[in-house]
Amino acid sequence: MNEALLRSLTPSVLAILVRRGADFAAAEEAVQDALVEAVRVWPADPPRDPKGWLVTVAWRRFLDAMRADAARRRREDLVAEEPAPGPAPAVDDTLQLYFLCAHPSLTPTSAVALTLRAVGGLTTRQIARAYLVPEATMAQRISRAKRTVSGVRFDQPGDVATVLRVLYLVFNEGYSGDVDLAAEAIRLTRQLAARVDHPEVAGLLALMLLHHARRAARTAPDGSLVPLAAQDRARWDTDVIAEGVAILQAALARDRLGEFQAQAAIAALHADAPTAEETDWVQIVEWYDELTRLTDNPVVRLNRAVAVGEADGPRAGLAALAALDASLPRHAAVAAYLHERDGDLATAARLYAEAAHKASNLAERDHLTRQAARLNARRGH
Repeated sequence: MNEALLRSLTPSVLAILVRRGADFAAAEEAVQDALVEAVRVWPADPPRDPKGWLVTVAWRRFLDAMRADAARRRREDLVAEEPAPGPAPAVDDTLQLYFLCAHPSLTPTSAVALTLRAVGGLTTRQIARAYLVPEATMAQRISRAKRTVSGVRFDQPGDVATVLRVLYLVFNEGYSGDVDLAAEAIRLTRQLAARVDHPEVAGLLALMLLHHARRAARTAPDGSLVPLAAQDRARWDTDVIAEGVAILQAALARDRLGEFQAQAAIAALHADAPTAEETDWVQIVEWYDELTRLTDNPVVRLNRAVAVGEADGPRAGLAALAALDASLPRHAAVAAYLHERDGDLATAARLYAEAAHKASNLAERDHLTRQAARLNARRGH
C-alpha cells in the first residue's frame, strides 16, 4: 500500500467533495472512510485511476451519510449530482483547500490547526507541539473548529496570512524529519507566490529554500543529527541558496518587512558564511531584534540568546536566556550549549541529559544524549 500516494491525494479529494456541496466535517469523514476502504481493497485490486476511485467512493460514503440524516434537505439534489465513475480532473486543489480551511468564521489559530490536521496530515500531537500547548487542548480546539465550519459553505476563503502560517508549520514539521512534508510546502508556496504579489509570501518561500538547501548536510550517514556549525558546507545546494537569496533581496527592497523576511535574512547570513567561524553573528542578533519586535515570540527570544552568546560571549547569552521561561522547548539544550562554551562542563552535561529527556523526536534525543556522554567522558565520569 502506497501511503505517500494516499496522503498526496487526500487534499484534492477533500476539495472536490467540498466544491460539490459537502460541508467540511462530513466531507472529511467520507474521505477518511474512502482511505480505509483503499487500504483494504487496493493491495489485491489496485485501481487504474486512484484519485477517481477515491472521489467516487468518498462521494458515495458522503451520500450514504446524507441519506441516513433526514434533516439534510438537499439529499435528492446531491444524489442527482453524483459523478459517473471515471478519471478525475488533473487539477491540484491543495492550495485552494488551504484557503478554504482558513475560513473567516474561524480564528487564525483555529484555522491553522484545522488545516494542519485535515490537509497537512499532521497529528494532533504534532500540532500541539508546534503551538506549545497540551495535546488535549489542541484536540478540543480542532473539534471546535470542525463544529464551527460544519454546514458552512466555503464561498469566503480565508486570508493570506493564515495560509502562510499553515505552510510555515507544515514545512517545519516536514523539515524535522517526523513527516516528509517540506517539499510539498515549498511546492505550494511557489504556487502561492505565483498568484499573490506580497513580500511576506516571497519571504516565506526564500526562508524555506534557504533551509531546504542545507537539508542534505543535516544528518550523518547513520541518521544522526549534524549541528549547523559542524555541517559539511560543500553539501549545501548553492543553486537553491542563490535562488532563496535573490527572492529575499527582491522582497526586502519593497520595504515592507515581516517576520518571514526577517527569518529568511537570518538564514541567508548563515548560508553566506564560508565557515561557521566566519558567521556574522552581530548582524544576526540585529535581525533577531527586528524579529522580536515583529512577533514577541518566546522561541525567537530563545534563538536570539544563542546568537547573543556567539556575538558577545556565552555569559551574555546566559543572561539573555535567564529572562525566558525554562519550560520552553529546547531551553535546556540552549542552556547546556552556553554553559559548555563558558567552561561549566558539569552543568552542561546535566542540562544536555535533561534536554534529551524532553526531546520531541528520536534523532534529537540521541544527539543530546551523545552530547551529555561526551562531556561526562571529558570530566572522567
